[in-house]
Amino acid sequence: MFETTLIKALTRFNRLLHVALAVALVVASGMVIWQFSIEVRESVLNNHLVTGFLQSLGTLFLVWTLSSLISAEIGYLLRGVFHVRVFIEVAMITLLRQIITKPVLLATSQKSTDDMFDPLQYGLILAALLVIGILHWLVGNASIAGRHQDTSLPAEAPVTNLDD
Repeated sequence: MFETTLIKALTRFNRLLHVALAVALVVASGMVIWQFSIEVRESVLNNHLVTGFLQSLGTLFLVWTLSSLISAEIGYLLRGVFHVRVFIEVAMITLLRQIITKPVLLATSQKSTDDMFDPLQYGLILAALLVIGILHWLVGNASIAGRHQDTSLPAEAPVTNLDD
């Protein structure tokens, strides 16, 4: 009896935490979109369209990340399922953002490029992106293989789709 009550209370509290997290993600998305509009406005006013666009693109990558997390929260709140692939996508987006914003920082910096450009760091980011991309592909293929395996069951056996 006590365990059942405790589990129900913890489940409700967990759902409340996820609702708070979802609200925080929406607020953060609004703030990032606001920051994007400020960056675009500043780049137009200062006539730095190329660098302003690339910096703004880095900000839009944050919106993409937040959108992925919001999608994950929707899936969790509706189905109670959290997919690992979402976190892999967030890592991939973060690495792509770094690849795009590093050259912009180099181009807009007052320091010499020899002082700022670290080929080893850039290579590590590219290697990490490659590993994350392979992991994303493997997880995607595993989920597709799992779906195909579910549909190959005999006709009399009930088929349940865990993604719904």
